[in-house]
Amino acid sequence: MRFSRGLRFRVASAFAIIGGAVALVTAIGLYIGVRDAGERLINETLDAEIQDYLGRRTRNPTSSPPATATLLGYALPTHPGEPPPPEAIASWAPGLHEARLNGIYYRVVVADRAGSRYFLLYNESLLREKQASLKLYLAVFVALMALLSGGLALWLAERVIEPVKELARRVRDVRLESHPEHLAEDFAQDEVGELARTFERTLDRLADFIDRERAFATDVSHELRTPIAVIRGAAEVLLADETRPVADRERLARIERGAADMADLSTALLAMARECDDARRDPVDLAGLVEASIDKHRHLLGERPVEVVLDCIAHPRIVADANLVAIVVANVLRNSFTYTEHGSVRIRLDATSLSVSDTGLGIPREALDRVFQRYYKGAHSKGAGIGLSLVKKICDRYGWTISLSSEEGHGTRAVLHFGGAS
Repeated sequence: MRFSRGLRFRVASAFAIIGGAVALVTAIGLYIGVRDAGERLINETLDAEIQDYLGRRTRNPTSSPPATATLLGYALPTHPGEPPPPEAIASWAPGLHEARLNGIYYRVVVADRAGSRYFLLYNESLLREKQASLKLYLAVFVALMALLSGGLALWLAERVIEPVKELARRVRDVRLESHPEHLAEDFAQDEVGELARTFERTLDRLADFIDRERAFATDVSHELRTPIAVIRGAAEVLLADETRPVADRERLARIERGAADMADLSTALLAMARECDDARRDPVDLAGLVEASIDKHRHLLGERPVEVVLDCIAHPRIVADANLVAIVVANVLRNSFTYTEHGSVRIRLDATSLSVSDTGLGIPREALDRVFQRYYKGAHSKGAGIGLSLVKKICDRYGWTISLSSEEGHGTRAVLHFGGAS
């Protein structure tokens, strides 16, 4: 999924990142500025103190060096009673240095005058403590700025994307079979307005397409029913002639049943073509329908040595269009009857499923994942490749599931799960 986050989240995240980045840059700048100002102040203080001490030392060679909590002074050579400088800094050259003595950080200035060397140490402990506190304050500042930016962005994003949400609501409420009325008129001439106008044009084209499709379906339905009615009428008239041979009457009966099935099938398929589920949903006696379908398709077996076994453990009644249920059952049975040369076809019906197992040709393993694709025809197929795809479509319509398991050369088992029956 390319866009796995919501628009509000992305806007808030962007604002939080920008706010945090700006706060971080500001905090770094403040810290560097404060640190440099502190170091410059210490350097200036040390320079002033060393010049004052050197001046006093010139006027009074016995003048004692500074010895406070902040400043410590030393001289070489030392006068009686003066402490010597620490060994770690005694050999340092003139200039500014940093040292850590007994766990305490010092800024050290070394100066030479009149053959003597002078050391002045400034205790930086207080400055470092303040710098550590400043780091903590700035870190809290950055975190708060990121949170505030994100929170403010969420509040703003809700208002910024309100036109998008309104457009989504209007598009969602549009019925596909109707033309949208003034979908874009309430939106400004901006990106959202352009999106609204694009949706309106697309929905108009879709509604036009549906109108054409509906008119085509209506015309086809009308044109099909007329020849089907003629076929059925002619078959009934011929069947009324009792003098016809039995074989002819059986063929005529099959023609009449086929025409009746075609009429029911055309009605069911037209209902399937509609998006709304306005097909009839009446309780269907599945056991009776299976028995009728077996009788109707038994002629496909011809004279082949195939045993048909029906095991009705239950007699469920499922709520669905009887014509659509008949299509599902007929396709599954027709496939087993057509591709079984010998052995048996076993049909098992219980309260939640219908299974059909045969000892026919079977389906290659690589073809099992494709048998429900429209127009797919296997190596042994004798049909147009729409039967099982239609079965899958009907099952999806009612929330049923159908599965196939097969071994090439040993047969196939189809299982239809239709859930609880009424």
